Amino acid sequence: MADQPDALVRSFAGEPLVNDPRVGYVEGAKGLRAYVSGTAGWLRERDAVVVNVALTLTRSRTVEEVVLQLIGDGERRVEVPVAIVTDRNPDRTVKTVRVYHSMWPLTGGHRVRERLLPPDPNIVVPDVVGEYQRALAVGDLEAVLAAYEEDAYVREPSGGEYVYRGKERLREVYSSQFANGGGVGLEHCTFTDDGVRCAIEYNCVRWGVADIPPQAGVAVYERGSRGRLAGGRIYDDVEPPAVSDTSSDET
Repeated sequence: MADQPDALVRSFAGEPLVNDPRVGYVEGAKGLRAYVSGTAGWLRERDAVVVNVALTLTRSRTVEEVVLQLIGDGERRVEVPVAIVTDRNPDRTVKTVRVYHSMWPLTGGHRVRERLLPPDPNIVVPDVVGEYQRALAVGDLEAVLAAYEEDAYVREPSGGEYVYRGKERLREVYSSQFANGGGVGLEHCTFTDDGVRCAIEYNCVRWGVADIPPQAGVAVYERGSRGRLAGGRIYDDVEPPAVSDTSSDET
């Protein structure tokens, strides 16, 4: 927003590397300077305001969540939830930056985003977050709901009106997600946990009975005071497949 590309270049320990859903891969100091100046101009043109949401911080990674309030392609003001994942060295210099958000609020359509990271089979997701992930993978609606507190909420990538609070609304949205004959299959790539919030970068590879091209995203889960999830915020641009007829012999 401040249009200070040199300061960002200096924050990297080596060759700058950024991946952004709107512009793609950005590599090198020259590329980063162009990206920063271009993005700052784009934000000014759209009268953008940044609203801070949360920061999940560990020694090796930060996951910053914000909401951009700006003018979309339809000349109306929209909200775009954004997550910025930064891998860091022990001296806090930056290795890489991965930006996640949906294009839907801006353009009215999804943009398929390929894998950014390989899956890490050594990740073990603990406590209620792990319970939720296992239930999501198999499409166990009651176990998913049991992972949430009574007044918990889930925010979809498009933000705005796509926020669902309370068990009744969560039942509706997860019933819809599981309508294709099963759960949502995710490959876990990174795991960032500060004890309150847990962020998981993933590749979505299956929706119900349908395998889909691997698509990158990140989700942040906030633990409540009663040992259940108080909230979940999702950042991706996955477009679910058409719902299959699960009563058919072929499925």
